[in-house]
Amino acid sequence: MGFGDLRSASGLKVLNEFLSDKSYIEGFVPSQSDVCVFEALSAAPPADLCHALRWYKHISSYSDKTSLPGVQKPLGQYGPVGVADSTNTTPKAPPANEEEEDDDDLDLFGSDEEDEEMTRLKEERVAAYAAKKSKKPALIAKSSILLDVKPWDDETDMKKMEECVRSLQMDGLVWGQAKLVPVGYGIKKLQINCVVEDDKVGTDLLEEHITAFEDLVQSVDVAAFNKI
Repeated sequence: MGFGDLRSASGLKVLNEFLSDKSYIEGFVPSQSDVCVFEALSAAPPADLCHALRWYKHISSYSDKTSLPGVQKPLGQYGPVGVADSTNTTPKAPPANEEEEDDDDLDLFGSDEEDEEMTRLKEERVAAYAAKKSKKPALIAKSSILLDVKPWDDETDMKKMEECVRSLQMDGLVWGQAKLVPVGYGIKKLQINCVVEDDKVGTDLLEEHITAFEDLVQSVDVAAFNKI
């Protein structure tokens, strides 16, 4: 099992095909198997690999990936059968002569007083920076998102649809106002606003949870997205 080389175009293509009918690497919820494959990638998949990119954005929305369930297995134990893993995740070793060059730069006759002075200055700068940063309030990146939630037909219970959408509760998600907008043939769509913390809730995550109400919801579109 494996994806080939996940740091190459061919490996990303295998990953994209693997995720074409799956939401996650294993099971039906994000887990440490997704974290293992996510960390093996050197960058986000290109836009033409839509399934892999959708999955990548979803997993990257979790700020604390260690909280996801499961235990990581070796990378080669994930992926389609018949494809061997060849991803090189080992950091590159420094050039052979790098240590020699560092040795040449050492001042073997340097003064202990100079070392003490440099240490003192470094400690003072670190302390000053820490004090300055502690006084500055942490900024939380937020976005305002307007969603278009479309029903299957004109017989869909729109009140129940809105109740289901609002029943979704996540850390970093606050629902706002909503209204029904005619789209034609007696059908109306639910247009609802929400405010999210960017590092906790993404549009892909919202779409995935809302479309899970498959008896009511046909599709979800982002009508507007604004940074706050």
